Amino acid sequence: MQTRIRNLVALLAALVLAGSCAAQSITVAAAADLQFAMQDVAAQFQKESRKEVKLIYGSSGNFFQQIQNGAPFDMFFSANLDYPKKLQSAGLTGPGTYYEYAKGKIAVWVPNDSALDLGSGLPALLAPSIKKIAVANPQHAPYGQAAVAAMQNEGIYDRVRDKFVLGENISQTASFVVSGSADVGIVALSLALSPTMKDKGRYVEVPAGDYPPIEQACVILGSSKNKEIAKQFLSFIKTRAVGETLRKYGFDVPPSQQ
Repeated sequence: MQTRIRNLVALLAALVLAGSCAAQSITVAAAADLQFAMQDVAAQFQKESRKEVKLIYGSSGNFFQQIQNGAPFDMFFSANLDYPKKLQSAGLTGPGTYYEYAKGKIAVWVPNDSALDLGSGLPALLAPSIKKIAVANPQHAPYGQAAVAAMQNEGIYDRVRDKFVLGENISQTASFVVSGSADVGIVALSLALSPTMKDKGRYVEVPAGDYPPIEQACVILGSSKNKEIAKQFLSFIKTRAVGETLRKYGFDVPPSQQ
C-alpha cells in the first residue's frame, strides 16, 4: 500500500511539474524573414528568463487567416503593419500590446556560381540567361508585395513576371534560389545575411526608395493562455540588445533600441 501511495505521489508530482513546464513557454507565429534573427532573440530570452519561446514561421497573410480562425498562438510577429492592425481592430489582441519592432529590406540574391552581374541591381533580372526568378507570393507575403513594387518602380515588372517562381513565404523563396530551382531571387536582406545563405551567394540591396517601407509589427493575442510570459517577451523585444540582434540581420529598428 505504501509503495502504491509513493508511486501515486511521484506520478502526481511529475504531472504538476509537466504542467508547470508547459506553462513556462509561449508559441509565436513569426514572419519567415525573422527565421534566423528570432532564433537568436528567443535563445537570449530563454537564457535570461528560463522561459521557452516556441517559434513557427510562415507568411504573415496565412498566419492572419489562421489567427482569425482561432489558431492557438500567444504572439504574432508580422512582416507588415496591416495584419496586426486588423487583428487589433477586430478585438483579437491584448490591449496596448501592438509594437512596431523593425523595418525589413529586400535584396537580389544569386548563388556564388552564377555569372549574373548584379551591378545594375534589379535591371539585372532582364539578362537573357535568367529563366526563373524566385519571388514571395505577393497575395499574402509582404516581401513579395515589396518585390513587385520595386520591379514596377524600375519599369521591369511586365518584362519579367512570366519568369516568376512564387514561394509561399520569403523563406521558401530563398530556398528556391539556394537549391537551384530558380536562377535568382528577390529575398529578405535578413535571409541573405543568415548563416545558411551568406557564404553561398552574392547579393545587392534594392534601394529603399524603390518600394514602400516594410514596416513590421507584433501583438500579443487576446486568446493567449500565457499572457504574462508573452508580456515579458514583448518587453524583451523592446530592449537595445534585441535591437542589436535585429540590426545584425539587416533590419532597421526604432530609435529607442539603437
